Amino acid sequence: MATTTATLTLNSPDLTGDVLSLNQTTTLRKAGVSTGLDQTSGVGRKTTTASTIYTLFDASLYTADKAHKVYIRVVSSNATEYATLTVNSQEVGRLYGGDWTLIPWSAAASADIKITPSVATEFTVEYALIFEA
Repeated sequence: MATTTATLTLNSPDLTGDVLSLNQTTTLRKAGVSTGLDQTSGVGRKTTTASTIYTLFDASLYTADKAHKVYIRVVSSNATEYATLTVNSQEVGRLYGGDWTLIPWSAAASADIKITPSVATEFTVEYALIFEA
């Protein structure tokens, strides 16, 4: 059984009226059981020089309604560059230079994960999918 853990740490001395310090860890498990997710796309990078939308993960290639987890990071350190993240034609948000996300994904019909770079110059995203078959 594979064991994969994810940890998120948020710290700020001045975001709230008090010091903010959050630290959460979870084990990535298959849907409805305590067995760990055991499949991965591996860590990849996609570089493009176009600002047109493209599919990062095609939902039809994965089993729907499972506990898939998607990691995406914008490699650029330029704070003005961003990638718009879309799932099933719904804009989820923007990841700016250096930003990353780890989100659950159902891989339901037409729930492709797509990226639209903000620039038509060299733009790279790093990604990984941890999933169950």
